[in-house]
Amino acid sequence: MSQNAEHENFASVEEIYQHLLGRAPEHRMAPRLDAMELAVSALGDPHRSAPVVQVTGTNGKTSTARMVESLLLAHDLRVGRYTSPHLERVTERISIDGAPVPDEAFVRIYGEIAPYLDLVDRHLEADGSPRLTYFEILTVLAFAVFADEPVDVMVLEVGIGGSWDATTVADAAVSVVTPIGLDHTDMLGDTVEEIAREKAGIIKPEGFLVSAAQEPGAAQVLLERARELADPFRFEGVEFAVTARTTAVGGQVITVQGLAAEYTDVMLPLFGAHQAQNAAVAVAAVEALLGGGEKPLNPELVTAGLGAVSSPGRLELARTAPPVILDAAHNPHGLLASAAAVREAFTFGKLNLVVGVLREKDAAEMFRVLADEYHEFELELWCTASHSPRAVAPDELAEIAADMGFDEDAVHVAERLDDACAAAIQDAAAREQFDGAVLVTGSVTVVGEARVLLGL
Repeated sequence: MSQNAEHENFASVEEIYQHLLGRAPEHRMAPRLDAMELAVSALGDPHRSAPVVQVTGTNGKTSTARMVESLLLAHDLRVGRYTSPHLERVTERISIDGAPVPDEAFVRIYGEIAPYLDLVDRHLEADGSPRLTYFEILTVLAFAVFADEPVDVMVLEVGIGGSWDATTVADAAVSVVTPIGLDHTDMLGDTVEEIAREKAGIIKPEGFLVSAAQEPGAAQVLLERARELADPFRFEGVEFAVTARTTAVGGQVITVQGLAAEYTDVMLPLFGAHQAQNAAVAVAAVEALLGGGEKPLNPELVTAGLGAVSSPGRLELARTAPPVILDAAHNPHGLLASAAAVREAFTFGKLNLVVGVLREKDAAEMFRVLADEYHEFELELWCTASHSPRAVAPDELAEIAADMGFDEDAVHVAERLDDACAAAIQDAAAREQFDGAVLVTGSVTVVGEARVLLGL
């Protein structure tokens, strides 16, 4: 009996998760689709059980997917959303109508598909190919859950890239591309054009492309791919846009010129111009799905949908006295966007940064962005690490930070995240001017663990 023939005997989500961690990890996704095609075929093609909105890009994917989901829910549609990575529990990745899949369903459906996954593994091994990866199995499980429910629409966030990502086994009715920047360059390419070429792989015949504003080279790549497939395409700043935006308590009020109508004075309970941009992309994507981009949405439903959006760990205000902000920005492009939002939405004199970075990221450039973007504040930095085996050692981060412009006397090393958070919060709370704040950032794993520590 092969190792994974016992999968169906697991009794809890935690047991399944720990077992899957023995597979090829998430940041080493296999550049292939044949294994996914085998798996979904063995299960009767659950990836074709509902129309698909697929979301790729460098940053903003999860928030945009959540906005698309919330808008569709406001239209009384049953929605399955698949996003990654998770902040706290693996069930977050597979959501039904905005809530993580129940543990019972996760375990039951995994048990039902496990024998088929075993057969696929045996076939792959016989051909000399690696077994199904961690991410491939979770993606297959998501499709099976969505088919079991069933859902009316699937909203799928790409893991890495696009052309060979496991989610791309599905044919998207609407392909969504959020802003493209440099990330995962070891896998996707060293230029935005090369990365855009990988992400353009989600665009399928008879689909519809909705793209955020892009650098010219990336935009040209996406445009050429859509034209090659004779697909309709719409770009932010050309066919749709945010036309007005004002900050408000708990977020911002925006006006979006969509593909078919203008939606005015919509409350978006998220901070930053980048989230307003994500909202405009989400509105256009839903217009494309429900009316081919030619029929207006009900303005009241747009207001209700965007007003109900949440995006945990994305400029999330975890505490107010002192302010503790959690942001999962994990690359220079994301840190730039979040810094602009922090400066716009919050007022403080001193900022205590708690930062942990994963090994495959450009830590030096990330610290350069942090030093440059927050230079007007009194800065203090705690370098720390999550429990991820990919986390860069805190003392190594401290050396990088000092090299990239941080005052050595203001840089601290904390081996444990709880110690880093406690020290940064205590220091901010001790400010006589009551103008201290804490920002926890640098990786999804650090933010996820911080949410648990802070009782969210």
